[in-house]
Amino acid sequence: MSAVGLVPTVLLWFTLPSGYTVRQWRTAWVGFDVLLVLAMACTALLGWRRHRAVAVAATATAALLICDAWFDVSLALGTRDVWLSAVLALCVELPLAVYLIRKVLGMLSLAQWPPRTSLADGDHVPAQQDC
Repeated sequence: MSAVGLVPTVLLWFTLPSGYTVRQWRTAWVGFDVLLVLAMACTALLGWRRHRAVAVAATATAALLICDAWFDVSLALGTRDVWLSAVLALCVELPLAVYLIRKVLGMLSLAQWPPRTSLADGDHVPAQQDC
């Protein structure tokens, strides 16, 4: 339902300027890269400790990598740097994001979920077991 609320963002394509001068360009990019490094470090530490919260950290890191690839390539369009951005996105950032997502999905499939049972009249709810 919330996706319907995002439909008006299509108007941004027609209303936003194609170019915009910013004042804190370095702060924005360095801050984003620091956040990405922290997410990677958190993912590595939680994975090393075999903590189940690694799934959350890995998912966040994958999302940040995808965003980084998108912004690097889209903001370099029309410049000679677009090729380097595209190569880094296709050979480093996106494969690492896919790797992390596959690992998280693998962990989720290994998790012990309570079995699904249909409840008929008179059936009782099975006791939940902690994972």
